[in-house]
Amino acid sequence: MSLEFLSAFKFLKKDTFLHRLDPRTKLLLAITYTINAFLFQEIIPLLCILITLLPIIIVGKLFKKWLKSVKGMAFLYIFIIILNTLFINVYGFSFAIAMILRISIMISAFSLFFLTVDPNDLALSLITMKIPYEYAFSFSLAFRFVPTIAIETQNIIDAQQSRGYEMQKKGVVNQIKNLFPLLVPLIISSIKRAFNVAEALESRSFGNQKERTFYYMIKFSLKDWIFSICLILLTIFLIYIRINYVLMPLWFKWSLPL
Repeated sequence: MSLEFLSAFKFLKKDTFLHRLDPRTKLLLAITYTINAFLFQEIIPLLCILITLLPIIIVGKLFKKWLKSVKGMAFLYIFIIILNTLFINVYGFSFAIAMILRISIMISAFSLFFLTVDPNDLALSLITMKIPYEYAFSFSLAFRFVPTIAIETQNIIDAQQSRGYEMQKKGVVNQIKNLFPLLVPLIISSIKRAFNVAEALESRSFGNQKERTFYYMIKFSLKDWIFSICLILLTIFLIYIRINYVLMPLWFKWSLPL
């Protein structure tokens, strides 16, 4: 699996309509689209849901980053197709395509959230949702370390290759074997980083004061309310379609003949 998909979780500072939305609005977007993806297991409705995300991606000027994240999941997509085609009934290939679309929807929705939400605003938005500061800080800290782990993983791969280890062997079995010399040093370095962060927090008396002050507060604007209402209406509409699915036209239930 390519590490390019991790670039979809690195915040990009831009001045677009999507970036200016409240973080809670973008969190609602990620949650609603995840719910919508689980409503269906057919190709056409999942494809339609994915298509509705494209205008949002284009407005946020994130199309290239989105393509990289999807391309980075190519190994997983191929694995899903092979597994379902070989071990499931005659409709296994159609089911695999549907699962790929479902995963793409969830990755796209959450990548929009992470690409457009500043980590500081993320913690602040969670606090305004009455989530304790310790949990909000932990979540935002994990969010910050995703690109760091991606860079460190690439450094480990380069180091292993410089020692003569072949990390680019072809074949599914070889790809799985290649994970072990990558995961062991990555886990060890992650544990060391966790201890360093814990010591740094303790040295600054983290959690000593229960009441905290902030430089600024975030609040919902009119565009946030309109966007949120549209997301909720879309979800209600898709739930209605799911309940009345038997009444949908035949083309809506189409599946691949393999």
